Amino acid sequence: MKHVKRILGIDPGFGRTGFAVLSIEPSGIETLDFGVITTPTIKDFGSRLVMLAEDLQAVIIESKPDLMAVEQLYFTNNQKTGIQVAQARGVILLLAAQNGIPLMEFTPNQVKSSLTGDGKANKAAVQRMVKQLLGLARIPKPDDAADALAIALAASTMRK
Repeated sequence: MKHVKRILGIDPGFGRTGFAVLSIEPSGIETLDFGVITTPTIKDFGSRLVMLAEDLQAVIIESKPDLMAVEQLYFTNNQKTGIQVAQARGVILLLAAQNGIPLMEFTPNQVKSSLTGDGKANKAAVQRMVKQLLGLARIPKPDDAADALAIALAASTMRK
């Protein structure tokens, strides 16, 4: 894999998709941007997917990532939610392919293990490590953005 300078981490969701952009330099890792793409519930399903695609494409254009890191789906008890997240994830994977950006995918346990050494770590432990590793003043909010930062950090350590 070519030298990676920018990683776009994505925590896929239907209503809220977290994103984070990290710069990887010899001196360390810098947080360039993070946030959440939200799709309004008043819109129909297809329109929400279009909004996700347009907003994420804007992030890609602005951040110019060398690598996208995306969390894989995990088992969910709510079948409808799982299907919606899978469809949003499809939009994300399509954008990576259309933009020619290499993709890494991680299970939640891989992300947890990469950051804490424990694949069963709770969300609070992962968020504390994100804060510490990135030198942030506080734990990033909302959780979707913190998760995207964790995914990008996992990619930074596992891409070698």
